[in-house]
Amino acid sequence: MRTTVTEVPEVLLIEPTIHQDQRGFFLETWQAERYAAAGVAPAFVQDNYSRSSRGTLRGLHYQVGRPQGKLVQVARGTVFDVAVDLRRSSATFGRWVGCELSEANHRQLWVPPGFAHGFYVLSDQADVLYKCTEPYDRTLDRALRWDDPDLGIAWPLQGGRPLLSEKDAAAPGFRDAAIFP
Repeated sequence: MRTTVTEVPEVLLIEPTIHQDQRGFFLETWQAERYAAAGVAPAFVQDNYSRSSRGTLRGLHYQVGRPQGKLVQVARGTVFDVAVDLRRSSATFGRWVGCELSEANHRQLWVPPGFAHGFYVLSDQADVLYKCTEPYDRTLDRALRWDDPDLGIAWPLQGGRPLLSEKDAAAPGFRDAAIFP
């Protein structure tokens, strides 16, 4: 596999080795020793699967108290995936990284604890899978406004406003968000 360090060094873009022939393809989506050697060595405790339609924007989500690291990949469709550094002590505090994840490129994004995460669906539908380092806890769940001008995320919107949940539509801006030390 190939690992690329992004503009925010703790966020990694991972491109698994794909074994392809006339039958289809095979790849490892997680192998503890290989990922540890690449700098991703958490203990995962929960796997999540979401299906979303074109124009849906999920996020930006994070969890306080028990922050989650996430290894994100797309099984079907295409998304623009984003991680935002919410660690006040970090040199990259408030910076974001975005990349396209798809069933065609098989890329994964490692989003460490202390980051908000979200994605925007570019295809008719997208199935997003992600492994988490902490279990979901509704009482610790937080959201950050997706279009906050202080962040300036360059979402590749395809016309109009994205489809948002009520929670995401009402999320606070970066200046009012709960952050990490």
